[in-house]
Amino acid sequence: MSCADCAPPPVPLGGGAAAIAAAAPEVQAAFLSDLTEGELLALPYLFGFWAMRHQVPPPGDWRSWVILGGRGAGKTRAGAEWVRSMVEGPRPMDGGAARRMALVGETIEQVREVMVFGESGIMACAPPDRRPAWEATRKRLVWPNGAVAQVFSAHEPEALRGPQFDAAWVDELAKWRKAEAAWDMLQFCLRLGDLPRQCVTTTPRNVPVLKRLLAAPSTVVSRAATEANRANLAASFLAEVEARYGGTRLGRQELSGELLEEVEGALWTRAGLDGCRGGFAPARVVVAVDPPATGAGDACGIVVAGVSACGERAVVLEDASVEGASPDTWARAAVAAYHRHGADRLVAEVNQGGDMVETIVRQVDRTVSYRAVHASRGKVARSEPVAALYEQGRVVHRGRLDALEGEMCLMSVAGFQGAGSPDRVDALVWALTELMLRGPAARPLVRSL
Repeated sequence: MSCADCAPPPVPLGGGAAAIAAAAPEVQAAFLSDLTEGELLALPYLFGFWAMRHQVPPPGDWRSWVILGGRGAGKTRAGAEWVRSMVEGPRPMDGGAARRMALVGETIEQVREVMVFGESGIMACAPPDRRPAWEATRKRLVWPNGAVAQVFSAHEPEALRGPQFDAAWVDELAKWRKAEAAWDMLQFCLRLGDLPRQCVTTTPRNVPVLKRLLAAPSTVVSRAATEANRANLAASFLAEVEARYGGTRLGRQELSGELLEEVEGALWTRAGLDGCRGGFAPARVVVAVDPPATGAGDACGIVVAGVSACGERAVVLEDASVEGASPDTWARAAVAAYHRHGADRLVAEVNQGGDMVETIVRQVDRTVSYRAVHASRGKVARSEPVAALYEQGRVVHRGRLDALEGEMCLMSVAGFQGAGSPDRVDALVWALTELMLRGPAARPLVRSL
């Protein structure tokens, strides 16, 4: 039986799936027993019945619908279902509101693996009689009714010069490296039909292109935290990320879906850090450790960095920090990072632990080249010279280091603006100070055991 032959089932209590879930068992049983076979087959594909509030398009003559959500909030499903609502008609061969659509993600691979074939992507959401065909060589989806969706990468803005569309789904706009150029090219493409529209699904980040889009009078916004989609997420995942990132700036962005402005007087900014991606083979590597102040249960900052042979450039290789670790656990994590990167030295702040820090490290590996460092100045005073190295373009990050970078953007001239202590930043500062700000004294010195 075609899904087009199935009328939407009745929704008791006027609240869709949420109402059914909250109803008494006898009400649930009565609802399901009253459905015909065709209605039962159609029920999984009636997204209007299952959708959460933030997944339903707002009314009105908007041009851009932006869904700002935390990780796992259901943004991808909302985008895929919006595509369905635009291209599908009442029956499989009937036309919808859109005939020519653009699917734009950061890369072609991400569009294909997330937006098209992902667990919440277009193919997974499509009823069997409306499922589009994927034409890999032409990078496009073709529906039974003739509607077409072309795939584009934000890394290639010029590919959007020429095509024209009446709708577009844009995913993770805030993380595109060429966001300005790709977004501008897409706007010139949306010129078909009476009301060209686009749906933008993204975790918010403080980037100009997103801020301008949100400020546009033709934009409507839906917001949702990760918690909103609790029913479809592993309880262990929610518990872990809330314990680790709850109350932090990174958590507000990645879990609550908040668009955060830069901290006033911040020593590092998101834009600045996004511009320092890179890497090279360092001539020397150190592991810096900021041990917990109160023993087991606190975070331990562990950062690995290297320096070029000339000593003019540094690369941050890894944030190996551990949360809630016992002394033995963080010492093993630090020593493992030391060997993993072939480090020349392990540097550890000893203001809190004194000689005990070295004793703990040596219990794990007595051969480690170790240097104890003492903090004689405050965190801001120690951080400012390191921040200057970034401003001079002398430090790069090998890949994204979200947790570390989140702390860095909260370090201001007035002090750390986040919750708790900036353990990762402290370790970063000690690593780069050892490599670039100590002069000849920073060269390897293997202590006798």
